[in-house]
Order: sequence, then C-alpha cells, then structure tokens
Amino acid sequence: MNIALMGTRGIPASYSGFETCVEQLGQRLVQRGHKVTVYCRAHHINYSGTFYKGMRLVKMSTIANKFSDTLAHSFITSLHALTQNYDVALYFIAGNSPVTWIPRLIGTKTLLNVDGLDWKREKWPEIAKKYIRFAEYLATKLPDVFVTDSQVVQGYYSDTFGCKPPYIAYGSEVAITEPGKVLAAFGLKPRRYILFVGRLVPENCVHHLISAFQGLDTDYKCVIVGDAPYAEDYIASLKAQAQNDPRVIFTGYRFGQSYYELGSNSYLFVETSGVGGTHPAVLEAMAFGNCVIVNDTPENLETIGKAGLVYDGGHDGTSLRRILKQLLAEPQIVAEYRQKARVHVQRHYRWDDVTDAYERLFYKLCRKELPLRLKVKKS
Repeated sequence: MNIALMGTRGIPASYSGFETCVEQLGQRLVQRGHKVTVYCRAHHINYSGTFYKGMRLVKMSTIANKFSDTLAHSFITSLHALTQNYDVALYFIAGNSPVTWIPRLIGTKTLLNVDGLDWKREKWPEIAKKYIRFAEYLATKLPDVFVTDSQVVQGYYSDTFGCKPPYIAYGSEVAITEPGKVLAAFGLKPRRYILFVGRLVPENCVHHLISAFQGLDTDYKCVIVGDAPYAEDYIASLKAQAQNDPRVIFTGYRFGQSYYELGSNSYLFVETSGVGGTHPAVLEAMAFGNCVIVNDTPENLETIGKAGLVYDGGHDGTSLRRILKQLLAEPQIVAEYRQKARVHVQRHYRWDDVTDAYERLFYKLCRKELPLRLKVKKS
C-alpha cells in the first residue's frame, strides 16, 4: 500500500511519543513492502535527506507558533496528499480532526490516533480547550476510523460520544547501553540517579519530583531530561526551584544513544505527569528494566499494570518523597520491580504487534486481503 503518516513534527524523532511512533511504525511498514511517506514540519526537522529508514520525507512549512503550528501544517499537507494517490493517511492528534476529510475526497482512507485528553493541559487558554473538545467530537465523524493507544481514553470516547474506537497499544523498543561519555559529562554514576524524561510543561508536574527529591538526605542525583517550546516561564520556575541543589541536573533534550545511556543506567524512573494517555517514556523506562513510579492517573495506572509503583499526585511531592525514601533504602524492592517491568512491556507493548494491528486495520479499510504472514499466529 501507499501510506502517509501525518500530523506530527516529523522524523527523525526528536520531540515526543508520536514522532517516535511514526518512526517505529513507518520503518516496519517499509520492511513489509509498503511505500511510506512522512510529512515533516520544515522548521523542526534538521535532517537533510529525502529518505530516512526507507521512508520518504516531505518537508513543508507552517505557521510556527503555539496555537497554529499543528493544524496549519496538517491542512497544507492534506492538500498535498490530494496529488499523491495514497491508499491510507494516518493522522495523529485529535486537534487535527478537522482536516482528516480532505484526503477522502480522492478515495484515500483516513485514520486518526487521538492521543490523550489534551484539553486538560494547563498550557491551553479556555478557547483552545473548547476547540480541542470540539475536535474530539469531529474525530468521531470526519476520518474513516479513529483509534486510541489507551483503554482509559477509549472509555472516555465511548462514554462521551457513544463511539468506541479501536485500541492499538504503543510500543517500547530501546537499546540497553553501557555507561559512557554521557554519564561522565554530567558527573553521573550508574544506578546512582533518579530519572525523569518528558516535556517540561506544567501538567507534567516535574515540580513534584524536585520538591520530593530536595527533601531527601542522599548523595544520589536527580536527572531531568527534556525541554519544551512555549514553556519558558515554567522551565525557569523549575530551575529556580532547584538552583541551590547541585544534585538536580537538567540535561535538555536527549535522543538516540545519549538517551539510551541515561535510561539504561538509572536507579529508578519517575513519571510525574497528571495528563495524557499512554506515556512512551514510561514504557521505554520499563523496557530499560527500570523500577518506575508514576503519578496515580488512570492512564498511568493502565500503562504500568502491576509492574510499577504509584504516588498520590494530588499532594504535590509529599507522597512521592515517602516512596523515594523507601526505595533508596531498600534496593531489593527496586530489583524486584525491574524484573516485573521488563516482563510487562515484553508482553503488552511490542512495536511488531503494534504494526500488525495497524496493518490489519489498513487492509480492512482498503478492502484488500491480508498477506498470509499476518494470519499466522506468532509463537
């Protein structure tokens, strides 16, 4: 099939989980014989090539600001898609739903992965939140199919709109990496630091971790990996909160081998986010074999199952501090949850299984017969 992946910043992945999904899904579709095009925002992608891991990259300009960046780019690329004879166009983010009808004009089947409940994010003013909720409704009407990677979000759409989207999980694939120059550059020792990875925005509640950690009497470090556009005030507040504690280290964005090295050698991983669907960073932390602690949102609880620990996110860092103190004192608990984490993601969150599910859905939409290899049950 001729497949377009649309609505993200593009690849190589250097921002969020959706870009990682595009990269992991797209390269596997190419390996299965499909032609894959990924639409990229020209101002975001520095990669100069036309092809990446077998996927064709189409880089187009947009209106680069907080409110119009995503939808403006998706509109422009949807018009471009009218000339490309795609069999399937897979969009990401519920806010893109208003343009998902455009490729349908020429018979292209469209799908939309709606992600989490984005209107809960503090970064959006009230009018933007109303738009996002309206876009959620349009997601049930304008594409041929909409899907979710969270059963909690699946339940929300079922309860709110009377439509139950297909559930296709997210994947987790990482490269376990020995300690090296990245740890050395930040003055870190293997298994002697607590790790957070994510966007530094208010709803991700990184202040919970800093507050909790600063109340601990330990020589372990607290490593915060990430950044965010349009969140300068919040990031400044985090750095001010930690300015008198040299144990707290901000690394900025880290991808590829640099990220793998940090993820492979932490003592434990903390996910403080209070909003969103399945957080890829949690799955990847578990794939690294990390003991994970998460904010007790329904989506986070779904992600970890019984393979992680939770804290009460409604009480800032107080509950988290108690758990961190216990785990620093009892490494045998950490070791136990490391093993649970590995088993959990290997069983439930595999990119090959994710690709199988999307491919089956693509063939069904296009009314084409599945290749025989997808009918053979994997051992």
